[in-house]
Amino acid sequence: MLLNLAHWLQSIYPDLKFLRVVDYLTFRAVMAAMTALVLGLAIGPWVIRMLTALKVGQPVRSYGMQSHLAKSGTPTMGGVLILLCIVISTLLWFDWSNRFVWIVLVVTLGFGAIGWTDDWRKVVRKDPEGMRSRDKYFWQSVIGLLAALYLVFSISENTNTRVVELFFQWVTSGFDVNLPPKAGLLVPFFKEISYPLGVLGFVVLTYVVIVGSSNAVNLTDGLDGLAIMPVVMVGSALGVFAYVTGSSVYAKYLFLPHIPGSGELLIFCSAMAGAGLAFLWFNTHPAQVFMGDVGALALGGALGTVAIIVRQEIVLAIMGGIFVVEALSVMMQVSYFKYTKRKTGTGRRILKMAPLHHHFEKSGWKETQVVVRFWIITMLLCLVGLSTLKLR
Repeated sequence: MLLNLAHWLQSIYPDLKFLRVVDYLTFRAVMAAMTALVLGLAIGPWVIRMLTALKVGQPVRSYGMQSHLAKSGTPTMGGVLILLCIVISTLLWFDWSNRFVWIVLVVTLGFGAIGWTDDWRKVVRKDPEGMRSRDKYFWQSVIGLLAALYLVFSISENTNTRVVELFFQWVTSGFDVNLPPKAGLLVPFFKEISYPLGVLGFVVLTYVVIVGSSNAVNLTDGLDGLAIMPVVMVGSALGVFAYVTGSSVYAKYLFLPHIPGSGELLIFCSAMAGAGLAFLWFNTHPAQVFMGDVGALALGGALGTVAIIVRQEIVLAIMGGIFVVEALSVMMQVSYFKYTKRKTGTGRRILKMAPLHHHFEKSGWKETQVVVRFWIITMLLCLVGLSTLKLR
């Protein structure tokens, strides 16, 4: 919005040449981060008071960590603060004509709505389990598939008009159309190596990445500050990839696909980083507010969507290794328990408790130790992911 305003003012008052600074993507990215951070710190106490007044306290499972019972009643649904800051800051600083930012915002708010419903059922019905998994996955799948169907053609073409034309071409050809190499699966650490996916393969991959990352972040969000800082770091790193793929010069030099318009995603990623740091101010141990599913599902979906657009699905798995391991720990624990119960009549566990961060708590680590060590690991993984820009 401010970009259009600056252009309008310059058309009326040509002497306002200093407003040209708004044209620079890097300037708007810095301002988006600062806007989200300052806004979050300013309205954070008010949001917490509102959540407290609504009595949306976090229910704690009786079979969970006993040390967490003291957290019962702490306001949850703090992800609302994050989403407010992201949306306001992004709308202020990005180019409204950019289709990629709009789709990321839609996916983020869509997953946030699912998380809101889940959290609301937990706090109103006093049910720690919240929304039924079947219903949650259904709506996640709807959003993920719709986003995938749009992105498969949007990444291949430069305008919405061409996107519509390619879609009808795909339908009239009997659902068989060749996509450009930039729509393939890129392999990091290798020059110009990508595997063609086709429309169906792209849609399936996009669905898995968006829905999978959303649930992975949600599973990681179990300790004070554990999920939000990795989200900030991974989101910031993806912002760098967005900036590079959006530039024809940098993309060609670094052997990455040039995706016109993807650079504007840096604005969204910067706003997410600023909003995440503002939330961490109140979420650091001992937390004044919890993110809740409204924040975790939304942020995970946002990371997955950005990674799809900048064609860095594998790099997302590397940088978000903590999220991946947390999700795998739950899958392995549940699968092994069911398998051993079916075979022996008694379910057995691989870990002391899942997700993985609870296993380390059960092993004697303090909550703050788990959180900070997971942050350090994420920082190292993000550096590995960023190294793929040049190490090819």
